Amino acid sequence: MGTRRKVHSARFKAKVALEAYKGDKTAAELISTHKVTSGQISTWKKNLVEGAIQLFEPGHNKTIDERELTAPLFEEIGRLKIELDWLKKKV
Repeated sequence: MGTRRKVHSARFKAKVALEAYKGDKTAAELISTHKVTSGQISTWKKNLVEGAIQLFEPGHNKTIDERELTAPLFEEIGRLKIELDWLKKKV
């Protein structure tokens, strides 16, 4: 049976990608230091550059409030409870 794949955290990927982007270390140094392949490093670096563009797009800093998401759901639950109670009385 084959070996199990390593799952790297987002923090680790960002750290390695930033180091690769800075260019302070050679690719060989990064590979030996972090024990990852050159393909992984180049993919993470590419994702870092592409993702950085999205950070500066207008509207990116809008955070979704949890209350805004749950309020309509609680309203619907309330309506359904009232309807259920009404139906129970009629039957």
